[in-house]
Amino acid sequence: MTKTIDVQLNAKGITDLRKGYPLILKDTVLNPQVLTEEGRVIRLVDRNWRFMAKGYYGVQNKGIGWVLTRRADEAIDFEFFEAKLTAAFQRRASLFEDSETTAFRVFNGEGDGIGGLTIDYFDGYYMVSWYSAGIYSLKHHVYGVLDKIVDYRGIYEKKRFDTKGQYIEQDDFVRGEPGDFPIIVKENGMHFAVDLNDGAMTGIFLDQRDVRKAIHDRYAEGRTVLNTFSYTGAFSVAASLGGATKTTSVDLASRSESKTIEQFSVNGIDYEQQEIRVMDVFDYFRYAKRHELKFGLVILDPPSFARSKKYTFSTARNYPELLMDAIAVTEKNGIIVASTNNASFGMKRFKSFIDKAFKEASSTYKILEESSLPKDFRTPRDFPEFNYLKVVILQKIK
Repeated sequence: MTKTIDVQLNAKGITDLRKGYPLILKDTVLNPQVLTEEGRVIRLVDRNWRFMAKGYYGVQNKGIGWVLTRRADEAIDFEFFEAKLTAAFQRRASLFEDSETTAFRVFNGEGDGIGGLTIDYFDGYYMVSWYSAGIYSLKHHVYGVLDKIVDYRGIYEKKRFDTKGQYIEQDDFVRGEPGDFPIIVKENGMHFAVDLNDGAMTGIFLDQRDVRKAIHDRYAEGRTVLNTFSYTGAFSVAASLGGATKTTSVDLASRSESKTIEQFSVNGIDYEQQEIRVMDVFDYFRYAKRHELKFGLVILDPPSFARSKKYTFSTARNYPELLMDAIAVTEKNGIIVASTNNASFGMKRFKSFIDKAFKEASSTYKILEESSLPKDFRTPRDFPEFNYLKVVILQKIK
């Protein structure tokens, strides 16, 4: 649609705009009645109807859209999307040239100039994720640009917004050559099986690439490893290839066992020499304490929120308790990888969780390293809340 609508913002919204904040928050809009159709291009104006910026209307969490340009004369059209995507691909040129890594992010939403849109690369295949109906209505521009600027094998998509059941049975394949899944991608020389047409997940979280490399290169050798909330066992693979004596992978999802076996197998690792447990992580901690099990490396990467028959877990509320369980089964001088993708708090608060857990456990620690998103997950420099990943690798002293 070419017709734009004017959206008035209150003082907070104008202040955010002037600071460069890219998300348009719902509670800053003074005339919400004009927002009737997602995907419309909107002009953001102050109380006196003076132009401030231009964006699109698309409901995403606390936001109603994203700022795209500060120029009144810049059209939100094919050329706009082409410029943004081309620049993003050029920023990842070194990754495209890296023969040891064939899976990474090529467009990261607001960090690359278009909030609500991400694009991941998997060895010739592209996965486009849409986070609102608004940005999805502009898909013809994105797919048109990909047709023009990249030589792809195939394109898949994920709709990560409420579709009210409309697309539940729809295949994720968009165009090109359908993949014969799983396809095997490389990451720092390690192999991972991925499926781009099997629900919301692909088989690997690309934002943890640097953490897997750290585990492989610096922390796994000669250690027994406990990987909690293990999903498909990617951390376990990194640890095993890095010289771990044995890995134990624990996840409540029933399909985690077959998926973890698959990841071990594509790397030539004998999965029968590893341990894979389909059970609640907290139940496993009790089992480990009861049997006096100790590990040289414990990996904690829980979902922000999880519910089982027995527990409701939230990282914002329960991470110290989880970490105390990990401390109890970690050897003296052992390593704990503490990670969270919860964007509702920053690194300072996360480190306070760590400090609280060790104090309550009457234990001590030292931080060996900390990190956040890898470089391909580009985020706005002045707004650290968009850099959601927080990882602290620490050593238990006693």
